[in-house]
Amino acid sequence: MKRILTLLCCAGALLMLASCGRSAKKAAEDAAIAAEIARQDSIEAVQKEQQIMEKLANLPAEPVFDIVTSEGTIRIKLYEDTPKHRDNFAKLALQGFYNGILFHRVIPGFMIQAGDPLTKDAANKPRFGTGGPGYTVPAEILPNHNHKLGALAAARLGDAANPLRESSGSQFYIVVDEVTCAQLDGQYTVFGETLEGQEVAQKIAHKDRDSRDCPLKEVKIEKITLVE
Repeated sequence: MKRILTLLCCAGALLMLASCGRSAKKAAEDAAIAAEIARQDSIEAVQKEQQIMEKLANLPAEPVFDIVTSEGTIRIKLYEDTPKHRDNFAKLALQGFYNGILFHRVIPGFMIQAGDPLTKDAANKPRFGTGGPGYTVPAEILPNHNHKLGALAAARLGDAANPLRESSGSQFYIVVDEVTCAQLDGQYTVFGETLEGQEVAQKIAHKDRDSRDCPLKEVKIEKITLVE
């Protein structure tokens, strides 16, 4: 009996060792697969960044972009004489930063505003309008760019907290009424204008909204693409 028990114990130990061996081999294979996936992702990320940098280096002086929204497309042109804002907007757009971001503030007879990455998560709604990429853009407020119909301008914090009038790193607004927005001339950086799709901006502006002017039904930026 003792010999049988010993043999059984030995057999069990061998089975455990074999099982551990298989588990270790599987773990090693899984680790190798994960490492290869990470390597491929890293290569793709580097290639994508290189493509973005090449596009930025070869942008026309006044690039044209399509803001593709859930309500239609707004085509905009960025100004040559506001290069900091032009290049920043172009880089974010090419990186896909704006994909999935909502128009979080819409006021008929005034303007529509978007660009806050916090709007990608409905749980952040109390904080909509406070997010950005983590930096600001120096003001480029020029007398030759006013808040005409369709003007594209950068949002910012008020003068008390922001005496230099630096712009949000990503939030922007589009003018839907030049008369009411004329009061903003000389205070905010206007860095582009609408070429096509002003009717889409007007449609967005007239969406039903809550007490904070946030549309009750999401109006999303699906993507912003460079018109080449």
